[in-house]
Amino acid sequence: MIEVRRNILTLCILCYTLVACAQTTTEEGLQRLRQWQAGTTVSDEAVKEYGLERCFAAEEIPDNVWQRMQGKTYTENPHIKRSDLRHIRVLHWDYDNQTHIGEMICNKKIASDLVEIFKELYASHYPIQRMVLPDEYDADDERQMRANNSSCFCYRNIAGSKTLSKHALGMAVDLNTLYNPYVKRRKDGTLFVQPANATKYCNRKATFPYKITKDDLAYKLFTKHGFRWGGSWPKYKDYQHFDR
Repeated sequence: MIEVRRNILTLCILCYTLVACAQTTTEEGLQRLRQWQAGTTVSDEAVKEYGLERCFAAEEIPDNVWQRMQGKTYTENPHIKRSDLRHIRVLHWDYDNQTHIGEMICNKKIASDLVEIFKELYASHYPIQRMVLPDEYDADDERQMRANNSSCFCYRNIAGSKTLSKHALGMAVDLNTLYNPYVKRRKDGTLFVQPANATKYCNRKATFPYKITKDDLAYKLFTKHGFRWGGSWPKYKDYQHFDR
């Protein structure tokens, strides 16, 4: 009888511990959602308690986010100002079968479209590995692409030119960037690839994760909302890129 009681007590302690751990996990997730800690994971329970609809929104750029952008993705210029931009909050799914917190800065003209697109991608468990602001990489495009980061706004020119990029206006999104590189053939026949470690993903007939094609849900949703896909361009290919 004493042994039975000990087993019951042990079972009760185990159950209590499991419940306590689950509560801690949910509370940690709620804290991450309240602070909107992009790049972190949250449980389904935390999302449910926080409210799924609250996880997909566009707002004016908060002061703390604006400060993070200074001297990195944003510098004073005559083309775009803070009031033209929006901070969007989204959730995204990945192959690890977990929910991740994501954020982007975009032009207010496309903010509602992006919220709707990413909401549908999340509902369909479309894999996106990482979605944090490029400021986390000091606005270094090569670095963030190597990390397979998805982003939108960054005040910069098109690589290798003096022409302002669509990203500089917050009108372009790059998605799963490592696996969907920018590819251009030089005059000498060699390939220029960004990011530089993505050469093996230039073969679009190969099978690999995160690949964007015309049969892909992301392609269908972005083009439905009036975006162009860089993978369709004739002179060079920008498989990660959607703009409007």
